[in-house]
Amino acid sequence: MAAAPLAKIGILSIGDMGMGIAKLLVANGFAVATNGKGRSNDTIDRAKAAKVELLNSDEDLCEQCAVILSVVPPRDAVATAQRIIDAAITGPFPRKATDGKEPLYFADLNAVAPSTIKSIAELFDKASSKRPETAVRFIDGSIIGGPPALAKPAADAAWKRPSIPTSGPHSIGSISDFGPKLSTTLNMRHISPTIGAASGLKMCFASLSKGFTALAIQSFTTASRLGVLDELTSELATHSPASLKTAQFGLTGMPPKAYRWVREMEEINRTFEEEGGFQAGRHDIFGAVAEVYKSVAEETVLGEEKIGKRKRGQDAADVAAAMAEGLEKRKKKND
Repeated sequence: MAAAPLAKIGILSIGDMGMGIAKLLVANGFAVATNGKGRSNDTIDRAKAAKVELLNSDEDLCEQCAVILSVVPPRDAVATAQRIIDAAITGPFPRKATDGKEPLYFADLNAVAPSTIKSIAELFDKASSKRPETAVRFIDGSIIGGPPALAKPAADAAWKRPSIPTSGPHSIGSISDFGPKLSTTLNMRHISPTIGAASGLKMCFASLSKGFTALAIQSFTTASRLGVLDELTSELATHSPASLKTAQFGLTGMPPKAYRWVREMEEINRTFEEEGGFQAGRHDIFGAVAEVYKSVAEETVLGEEKIGKRKRGQDAADVAAAMAEGLEKRKKKND
């Protein structure tokens, strides 16, 4: 007889990262659920294959789950939080402290600026102040690294996991019974009691990783159009092999994610202005980086790429070639 799950964890939504987290949780004894209403058949099939329970509403998700993890594109972070507020606090079936249940923990793990995450936390505070009988606790979090996946070879069932720093007055590890196990499984660490710290850390980290990839896009594309890409690669292999490896990894993994990174770069730009003190208009580096990823997503065939269904950009040279094609088309259109 199978052991009862440690707890049911909700995930919004079941994309590449969400699916990886779901599989990791199921492998470690947790039940996982999502709101399947309106999702594509492909997403529903992948969720079923990963043993993710498909519920029919956000209300069901908030009623049945102990924790909800928000893992959505940055542009959807506020709207997703509002959905949970509507379902668990302001709606007709709120999560009440008087029901004898543990509070519902909502962890926003999205790539947004500290000011954005603080505004989301304020939405929860404002809604809860009007319905003090409700019990929802907000956690600021972020994800650093790729989706969880079984290591290869997987003889010992070891998982490669991203880091998930969290911050704020509440933490997953403080939940009675299953909290420490869930925190360890997700590779979470609570870094600060201040909301904004975890999101800020993500912004600073992503500026270096995705910022470098944006530079590589421009460098490799320009070298390709000049006919010297092989020479550039050779020189990097000789003088900076680590940079070459990082560039190639970033370029080939980037295409399916470029559309998400547009808003993320804008959030980084906001972070550096608001938290770092860099003057708007003079230091808007990541506003320009956002435009690089917008070009990838909207002006090249690379923007059509889907994870698991790759056609173009599977090596750095083809990323550069596809970028060059798209930029040339734009140039002819504008001439």
